[in-house]
Amino acid sequence: MATATGAAARAKLPSERLTKGTISKNETSTNVSNQLSNILAWLDEAKAEDIVAIDLKDKSTIADYMVIATGRSDRHVSAIGDQLQKKLKESGVSRVRIEGQETCDWVLIDTGDIIVHIFRPEVREFYKLEKMWSGERPADDTAH
Repeated sequence: MATATGAAARAKLPSERLTKGTISKNETSTNVSNQLSNILAWLDEAKAEDIVAIDLKDKSTIADYMVIATGRSDRHVSAIGDQLQKKLKESGVSRVRIEGQETCDWVLIDTGDIIVHIFRPEVREFYKLEKMWSGERPADDTAH
């Protein structure tokens, strides 16, 4: 079982220093890194399994990070999603969209900068998002 600390290390969190009095890309990056650390810790608290964080900054514009975790059953997936939504709201993240709460095979939580996928084990195995998003970005020069 992966730990939140291990997932954060794999995400290659930036350790950038802020210049006093500026609101910059570095500050935004630090805020996203803090939010990612919180999400990983909350998933761990909710007993999510196999937590993985993938850095998307150089791969896509949809988000900075993707987090993938597994719940043991549809009820566990639902409970993890509910707890994460509550914690995000308490921490002041106002723009959160959630999909999949009806069936709880796969719950997606989109905070804008971080997308969280919570799967039942067999659904995670079927979609293999880690394999799709963990690879290197292809070169721009493609022959057609």
